[in-house]
Amino acid sequence: MRYWLMKSEPSEFSIDDFAGAPGKSTSWFGVRNYMARNFMRDQMQLGDQAFFYHSSCAVPGIAGIVEICKVAHPDLTQFDPEGKYFDPKATAEKPRWFNVDVKLVKKTRLLPLSELRAQPKLAGMQILQRGNRLSITPVDAADWKLITGLL
Repeated sequence: MRYWLMKSEPSEFSIDDFAGAPGKSTSWFGVRNYMARNFMRDQMQLGDQAFFYHSSCAVPGIAGIVEICKVAHPDLTQFDPEGKYFDPKATAEKPRWFNVDVKLVKKTRLLPLSELRAQPKLAGMQILQRGNRLSITPVDAADWKLITGLL
């Protein structure tokens, strides 16, 4: 099993939206970064777990835990010419963008970014690096264990 951190802006889709979603699951659509896409397409497997992270908000931080419940499949939003995630270069035969489906394992207390930064053992974590903008990042097992102990 691998571990991940998946960012979502709460104004777009929050942990509370997740908790209210049918079956407490959703497609992780709209990712338009090749590295994040490749994580979903090439590395994420059924049963992998991820921290659900609120970003671009007043208090960013981990708000829950999710699990991969469907492996990578074409992101349908790339084909909608009226949608904000439309990609005119994508075709059904050659999709450019993929997503996984995730289900909510549990909502946690909000673990703010400031608390993550205060943990010296997490200093190498990708989310804590300057300039990190990726919406999906791997989390190593030791960091996962430390963080779940803080939740």
